Amino acid sequence: MAEPVTDLDHPAGSAPSPAGGPPPAGPRTAGPWLVAGAVTAVLLLLAGRYGYHRDELYFLLCGRHLDWGYVDQGPLVPALARLMDTVAPGNLVVLRTPSALIAGATVGLVAAIAREFGAGRGGQLFAAVLGAVAGIVLAPGHLLSTTTVDLLVWLAAAWCAVRVLRTGDTRWALGIGLVLGIGMLNKLLPALLAVGLLAGVAIAGPRRLLRDRWVLAAAAVAALLAAPNLVWQATHGFPQLSVASSIAEGDSSYSGRLDAVVLQLLIISPVAVPIWIAGLVALLRRPAWRAYRALGWAWLVVFGIVLLAGGKGYYDAPLLLVLTAAGAVVTVEWAGRGAVRARRALLAAGGVMAVTAGGVLLLPTLPVDRLPGFVVDVNYDSGETIGWPAFADSIAAVHRGLPPEQRQRAVILTGNYGEAGALARYGPARGLPRAYSGHNSMAGFGRPPQDADVVIAVGWARPERLRDWFAEVTEAGRVDQRVDVDNDENGLPIFVCRGLRRPWSQFWETEVRHAG
Repeated sequence: MAEPVTDLDHPAGSAPSPAGGPPPAGPRTAGPWLVAGAVTAVLLLLAGRYGYHRDELYFLLCGRHLDWGYVDQGPLVPALARLMDTVAPGNLVVLRTPSALIAGATVGLVAAIAREFGAGRGGQLFAAVLGAVAGIVLAPGHLLSTTTVDLLVWLAAAWCAVRVLRTGDTRWALGIGLVLGIGMLNKLLPALLAVGLLAGVAIAGPRRLLRDRWVLAAAAVAALLAAPNLVWQATHGFPQLSVASSIAEGDSSYSGRLDAVVLQLLIISPVAVPIWIAGLVALLRRPAWRAYRALGWAWLVVFGIVLLAGGKGYYDAPLLLVLTAAGAVVTVEWAGRGAVRARRALLAAGGVMAVTAGGVLLLPTLPVDRLPGFVVDVNYDSGETIGWPAFADSIAAVHRGLPPEQRQRAVILTGNYGEAGALARYGPARGLPRAYSGHNSMAGFGRPPQDADVVIAVGWARPERLRDWFAEVTEAGRVDQRVDVDNDENGLPIFVCRGLRRPWSQFWETEVRHAG
């Protein structure tokens, strides 16, 4: 029988839970934070392997053009990228240190949420381990990524929400508003979490929260903090809507409704699926957890929106970690009943499988020149961290092959921001001219000079588009990344284009600029 909640569980000025309310929080323990520290340490040790991800190269370019918003993100990560690159220019470990720290913090938060659900020391440790092997923690934790920051924002907001629901102290709502507002300087996705939480409360209660003064104040705090990015989006015609539309059409990694469903079974860990499902059922059905039902409904609402809108399948993953925290409590209870040794052995075996799979598939532990194809098939992002210096070498070989008079006035046009970012990072040492791109915010960072009539083009698999802009388009080489990896650049044709059909100003915005 659950212990009654005492006044000691509530800060001064808060209302204690009614009789039959949720059980008190579990004891504090250092174990989960040791797991969190281990995750950060492993990520830092592996941070320098392979190379930059295309998004990191893009963030570094965005950091050179600091603004309150961009076509596809807020200012937070580009500013962080610029800061880290200023502290240690070109140092990949330093660039990725914030993500390693954030990943460790998210592991601690998963355990802290389990503690709020009443987990004991063993349950909190188990929740931390589940967070530590989760794909959504390890893969973004290895990279400087908007997803990494978003994960921390959602989990911190969820922890504050659980505090509100358990203690009845609605002042914790200010914490929700604070982290959501800061999070919206990274991406607009925290608004989706807010919609999910509000919908969950409207469906399952307590509905008095919808008119609580602290909740309303939290909404104002979030809006105030998010205002700079929202104003930038409004004044630029909300370009993120174009990016979202492109994602919904399946023109981006991890997008598409089928992928969204499949990712629910993979993104924490396949072995954790029964655990988070058990957590969802407990949140919706367990009498002692009636106060938390809004959280279960929040995930159902958010996942439903992602599925209907065609968003990326990992958007709801932080809430899956909340369900996993709840499921850890249920699973530890299950493991303590009946055939205890057999059940605990089963959990241990599942843990070994999850650690092994995470180490091979999600982290750069294997030699880059012997990376199995199935790793890139499962973890698309691993392939995007391989071969950028060799990519720049391939472009440089074509550039050196131009006649001297053409080489002096040539520019480079890339199909996406990663290619432009790679050439900005590695091109100057190879004597390459500036690279331009119309992809997302790159289109606003400048277009080629009006007299730039010799162009090295890469990232265009078919030359038809280029022939709309140039009188002569000749394939002059292929990208050779010198490893057998199936990523977006390896083997692409490199074209030399001559003779502009129209001035750049006439087609840059309407034909070269693209979102996705």
